[in-house]
Amino acid sequence: MDKKIPDNEAYGAILKIKHAEEKAREIIQEAREKTATQIVQDAYEEAGRIRTQFLAEAKEKADKKKKEIIDRAKKEKNRIEKGSDKEISDLRQKSRSRMSDAVEKIRKKMEISLKKGAF
Repeated sequence: MDKKIPDNEAYGAILKIKHAEEKAREIIQEAREKTATQIVQDAYEEAGRIRTQFLAEAKEKADKKKKEIIDRAKKEKNRIEKGSDKEISDLRQKSRSRMSDAVEKIRKKMEISLKKGAF
């Protein structure tokens, strides 16, 4: 028997279905490739946005920490300055008192020496 290709509507429909399936496979493959590329591109863009956001947050935290450290340092400096000023004032007062005592002792010794005629 001879195998003839039937020329009927069923055969034509099968060929159209086969052609449509091949076309659908091509479209699906192309969509997969485009989708994969788009997913990768979207991931890079999202990573960039996240990186930018994290960098901004890190900078903000660092600036806040820097300000806190500077404020603490200023407070400590002021505390030390106040302590130093008080210490200097106390030393000046003690110096004046001791200087007066020393001058008085020297004056008395000179007076005694002058009375004895040591000069």
